[in-house]
Amino acid sequence: MIKKEVIDKVLDAARIDEVVGDFVPLKKRGTSLIGNCPFHDEKTPSFHVSVGKGIYKCFGCGAGGDSLKFVMEVEKYSYPEAIRYLANKYHIAIEEVERSPEQMAKQDKRESLYVLSKWASQFFVDQLWESDEGKSIGLSYFKERGYREDIIRKFALGYSPDQWEALVNAAQKAGFQKEYLAEIGLAIQRDDKSMYDRFRGRVLFPIFNVTGRVIGFGGRTLKTDKKFPKYVNSPESEIYHKSDVLYGLSLAKKAIADADVCYLVEGYADVISMHQAGVENVVSSSGTSLTSGQIRLISRYTKNVIILYDGDAAGIKASLRGTDMLLEEGLNVKVLLFPDGHDPDSYVQKFGSSHFREYIDKHPEDFVFFKTNILLKDAGDDPVKRAGVIRDVVESIALIPDEIKVSLYIRRCSTLLDMEERILLSELNKMRISKAAAKEKKAATSASEEQPPADFFAAMMGDELPTNPDFAGKVLPRETKLSPEILQERELIRILLNYGNEPVTWDAEVNNMPIAPYLINNFDDISFEDKASAYIFETFKTKMADFEIPEPKHFIADQTEGVADLAVTLIASRYELSPNWNDDKRKIYVTTEKDHLKDLVTETVYRLKKRKVERELYKIREELKQPQSAEDLEILMANYKKYKEMEIMLGDFLGNTIVK
Repeated sequence: MIKKEVIDKVLDAARIDEVVGDFVPLKKRGTSLIGNCPFHDEKTPSFHVSVGKGIYKCFGCGAGGDSLKFVMEVEKYSYPEAIRYLANKYHIAIEEVERSPEQMAKQDKRESLYVLSKWASQFFVDQLWESDEGKSIGLSYFKERGYREDIIRKFALGYSPDQWEALVNAAQKAGFQKEYLAEIGLAIQRDDKSMYDRFRGRVLFPIFNVTGRVIGFGGRTLKTDKKFPKYVNSPESEIYHKSDVLYGLSLAKKAIADADVCYLVEGYADVISMHQAGVENVVSSSGTSLTSGQIRLISRYTKNVIILYDGDAAGIKASLRGTDMLLEEGLNVKVLLFPDGHDPDSYVQKFGSSHFREYIDKHPEDFVFFKTNILLKDAGDDPVKRAGVIRDVVESIALIPDEIKVSLYIRRCSTLLDMEERILLSELNKMRISKAAAKEKKAATSASEEQPPADFFAAMMGDELPTNPDFAGKVLPRETKLSPEILQERELIRILLNYGNEPVTWDAEVNNMPIAPYLINNFDDISFEDKASAYIFETFKTKMADFEIPEPKHFIADQTEGVADLAVTLIASRYELSPNWNDDKRKIYVTTEKDHLKDLVTETVYRLKKRKVERELYKIREELKQPQSAEDLEILMANYKKYKEMEIMLGDFLGNTIVK
């Protein structure tokens, strides 16, 4: 178990803009940083990062939290894994207290797989540069391909010896577990439980995740015997899911964001050659069809994609359907076709870097028009095939969410297809209606089958961070409907979180007491409907008993379900006034909520007190429905009169009309 002091040190060191910036390009807007949310698809940025508050918040999907929560969500890490990731990023040594074997197995397995993958990558690199076999076979191959030494090292290219158990034996000698070798595909297990190297006799292309950790490998054979597959890739594992990985992204993400365009190629060699040519904003789907996960990765950094095709017509047609997914996700898609069957790698090798860069700058064309021309050429004068082309092209246009683009495409394609615009529009509307109906049916089916979401925090280590003892081990139920009462409770919590340390300046009797104890003292006997609000309120009470006012980050890092999400929601602000707005020269001043704390706090106190009075009145009315003695009836009526007068007084202050 990681020591609490280390956890605190890591959380203090982690800067939200630096952590999020490793995954999402951020731009300055006012006092916040904004970008496209990595947790859902969006065209207009609604993902905000507040450096001052140390939080992120998406006002589109509702995701929010601190640096730790972000790493857990985006990388699907457990709590300890996320702590270790941040510790490594900020060069903080991890000190751990003794853990049970079960805890160690649960927490360490995933990290062990990463460590093993990193070790294997270095093993292959060492074999390439230091062994006679690696230099004479692997390194010679890469140099014959025209790769410079700096590029070979940049991509950590390697070589696996042509021996059955070279890596297996070295890994066991280094202390790695044999079953982990099989789990991530570095070795294959025989029937007798012995193992042999999967990548023996191959040059190796390590595959990195977006943060630069090795998660898998692609191995290419140098043998001409056709019984050996040309490429062997790592299988799916706990750390490698090929549908969510783009080869080269860890090296390309900054260049993609800077250039605001991503080149999409087919294989490893294409990516490497383009880097050598000075074009770094390039990734590869590694020879597989594009997936929605890969498209979401691209859209984090840009909305502009240029697909580089070789001259193989069959290959181009096969990839057209997958490319439609890019349009559906709202990306702007262009294509570039290389002449004479060249791919990016071969074109660079033949014509050189300068000519390559010039070619890719001048020859991209819009994907929809490219697809229309390709299919028309194949259809010729056959009316049936041409009708199929029209439907296929309109189907692609129907995926585009931008109506202006749709209108322009319809107009241009009507000319290319020699078809009236109204006919294309009619076909487009039919497709959209059909698609909407199918989507509605699917949503209805999903809603009927949907189960309550699994508790995000329940699987975490409950003893990694301190929690309120009154709520220890409890899971707070999610609220599906926000009643006026819950909204009032959350307003109280919002004031505590944002202004708890501000002094009460409008009441001389409390002598500049902070707002937090002032509010708590006014509601010592309050009962909450909202469980997360109750948790935060009780934590404030507990802390203030020790003369401490908890900071918002205490709740943002809390493991109790619903608490961190509520805290982030109440702290985050979509719009904040720029610190440079108020102008002494022009006498322009804009007040903020902080300038009106008296009204804010007083109104909140009165509203919640009025709610308490209304509850007491309800209880009295219910008692009056039952038979009462003359003495009890007199007491009830006196109490009713007292609470009714209080209700009227509070109503007058709040501007409510109370029926007498």
